[in-house]
Amino acid sequence: MKDVLYEVEGEIVKQLTGKFATVTNPARRKALITYAAKTIDPNISDDEIAEIEKDLDDFYPIKDVLGDQYIEDIMVNNTENIFVYDSRKGEEKLDVKIKNKEELDRFVNKLKLYATNQTAKGNILDVHLPTGSRANIVASPIGYDITIRNFRGKALSIIDLINAGEFDYQIAARLWLYVDGFSVRPANMMISGMPASGKTTLLNAMFSFFRPDARIVTIEETYELNTETQDNCVRLETSEEMPLEALVKNALRMRPDMIIIGEVRGAEANDMITAMNIGKIVMGTIHASSARDVINRLEHTPMNVPRDILPVIDSIIVISQVYENGVPQRKIVQMSEISGIETQILLSDLFKFDYKTHQSMPILPSVTYRDTISKLIGVVPQDILAEEQVRASVLMAMNKMGIRDLRSINEMVKEYYDSPETALNKLGLGHLHPIIRV
Repeated sequence: MKDVLYEVEGEIVKQLTGKFATVTNPARRKALITYAAKTIDPNISDDEIAEIEKDLDDFYPIKDVLGDQYIEDIMVNNTENIFVYDSRKGEEKLDVKIKNKEELDRFVNKLKLYATNQTAKGNILDVHLPTGSRANIVASPIGYDITIRNFRGKALSIIDLINAGEFDYQIAARLWLYVDGFSVRPANMMISGMPASGKTTLLNAMFSFFRPDARIVTIEETYELNTETQDNCVRLETSEEMPLEALVKNALRMRPDMIIIGEVRGAEANDMITAMNIGKIVMGTIHASSARDVINRLEHTPMNVPRDILPVIDSIIVISQVYENGVPQRKIVQMSEISGIETQILLSDLFKFDYKTHQSMPILPSVTYRDTISKLIGVVPQDILAEEQVRASVLMAMNKMGIRDLRSINEMVKEYYDSPETALNKLGLGHLHPIIRV
């Protein structure tokens, strides 16, 4: 592209920075570019405008990895190099890089069109790309450092995670019971792990288990959850004006059946526990490497949740990256229930990862949550565990029949809620019978 067009493009970006964040219609985006271009240079031709528009849509040198479903993160380190995190192989350095500061400036200008917020000094920007990916841009005297969380066009389902070896059908069925709670009392859950361990991916996959009539409020720093399976869902995103703590408090006024918090890290933890205490169901993610670490983080600064109210949390699930033959794999390494409080919070481990067999092994059956549910719906505790086995068989049958994507699983789960016998017959499980009907 000619230098004169680069100059016009630069002026267009100044006028339209942040304007594309809410514009999804390509025709509307083209009209904005055309108007800005004509304002800057009334004599510019339609062909030249088309050339500028094409360049603004070209995210070279990362455009190929932006469309790669296995690339989770893209890291542009100024003009030095570009790294990606590949879910199959781990971190890798790309052969291409941004050649010079001028090219880097042009690349960042394209991203700025989709900026959703900017600090007062303009040195930090958050960007939602048209692909659904999100970028964080930090400016410095020597250029820009950019980190992009790549959007997976097809969200991983609970069966995708089973097939990837993250957990087995038994754990998946337990998660189903936690999310569903027989429509009476779903579990309050914390999903923990270190950064990039797969917390949000698991949280997203569990959307297949939500009942269709549930009103759900999600609260995230940046939109990542795929809520397509839920009609009655409110999506909230934090900003400087609306921090996480304020949104969690406000969610209580929105008549939610369930509140989902993208990441708990500060004072909002007390509001989360308050919501649980007054009968709202809450699921959230937290950075911690074990169930005990979750408790410690909640008890201490900056969360400072009083110990005596922590038992309102029913279950803690811990995800970690482990290596098998040198390849990183995500695994549920611990699933625990809070079973009471003495001098400290008592944890009952249901499953723990065995590093010899590379599988999450059962330790104890659910007791605390199982007994809570059995009393509420008036069945013996053994019936809860028997129903769990039926649902494990349902998930296995869906996998064998090729019912694996998020929406298809959700549709079959909804049918199981409406008419379990019909669903079981469809899945070739007519010999099984639902243990509990609610």
